[in-house]
Amino acid sequence: MFTGIVEELGEVTAVENLGDASRFRLRGPVVTDGAKHGDSIAVNGVCLTVVETADGEFTADVMAETLKRSSLGALAAGSRVNLERPTAVGDRLGGHIVQGHVDGTGEILARTPSEHWEIVKVSLPPQLARYVVEKGSITVDGVSLTVVDAGADHFTISLIPTTLALTTLGIKQPGDPVNLEVDVIAKYVERLLGADGAERAK
Repeated sequence: MFTGIVEELGEVTAVENLGDASRFRLRGPVVTDGAKHGDSIAVNGVCLTVVETADGEFTADVMAETLKRSSLGALAAGSRVNLERPTAVGDRLGGHIVQGHVDGTGEILARTPSEHWEIVKVSLPPQLARYVVEKGSITVDGVSLTVVDAGADHFTISLIPTTLALTTLGIKQPGDPVNLEVDVIAKYVERLLGADGAERAK
């Protein structure tokens, strides 16, 4: 489990095409400190398994399904990425419950800067719209954020200077893809209410 509080702005140093998968090498001295084979690290909100570590870098295999359902397939050497290690038992839950299981991808539609923050508009796949509510939580490229406005096909988020400086959301431009993970609690509530309604209809 993650919290959506990015620990480090890392970098892709190499991408190897394996046919039905890709092997990524990523630089992240903070998240690789103490990491070992089999550990998990979230990369732009996608939970990946560490294959090996060396000199502040780690490698991870990304299967075709993940490449298809996330924006990781658009990454290349030199791409910047948000990195986060899993939450340890007893740690503060600084963001919200994030699984690292991407529900879909959106696209940066617009950026509106102001003196101290930016409003960013992001497209929203129709199948995810019902889970996104005003002042609710959403994960964008692994960053836990609060929804400002929620529409049928888009939502907006407000980015403070820290988020702009320390995550990829400070450099993403209109047209760039982003990974989206909706609040898992909303999905469980929907499933439970659906099962309850079906049972009552019998």
